[in-house]
Amino acid sequence: MNSLDEALAQSRNGNIIVVFDGEEREGEADLIFAAKFATPNKIELLRKDGGGLICAAISKEHAETIGLPFLTDLFEKSGGTLAQLACKKTAYGDRPSFTLPINNRKVFTGITDEDRALTIKSLDATLGRGIEKFSEEFYSPGHVHLLIGSGLENRKGHTELALALGERAGLTGAMVLCEMLGEGRALTRAQAKEYAEKHQVTFLEGKQIIEELL
Repeated sequence: MNSLDEALAQSRNGNIIVVFDGEEREGEADLIFAAKFATPNKIELLRKDGGGLICAAISKEHAETIGLPFLTDLFEKSGGTLAQLACKKTAYGDRPSFTLPINNRKVFTGITDEDRALTIKSLDATLGRGIEKFSEEFYSPGHVHLLIGSGLENRKGHTELALALGERAGLTGAMVLCEMLGEGRALTRAQAKEYAEKHQVTFLEGKQIIEELL
């Protein structure tokens, strides 16, 4: 395992790191980097080497500033079928962190590496500028799934781990995450660590981040 300081330095330099949350939780590794450094090449790497859902995590404070709710809350308030579909607790014990999926208004389909990089980078630049600016820049539904952090003291998922790393690194915007998948299932800790070593990428476990940042 690499050090937290190394992960922070890599994050500040716009590089991707690997974070394994722990066997007691999802037992998954995510590729993570700061949204301000989004490029089509990075999105392609996540798509090919990760293979999971490409998401952008934002803090609860940023979500409140732009009026974004948790999807679970939105579904429950809507009533009917949506309320029945609302997932209050996942199989690994957490409340889902998903909010709305978005596209930047300048994209074509929104799914290409170029389109998603544009949406993600513009998201980072728009955070903190209010609801009006956010609605001018984006529409929903889109192809970049947004996640809302609940604080590492309340939830210890990849959303919170990524945001805590970003905050400690001085990166207060969005963080990008993508699960690493293998043949039919998520990569194991050993497989994710092997990938990190092969590609000279910093590898951290969730417990390292929790122990040092909480």
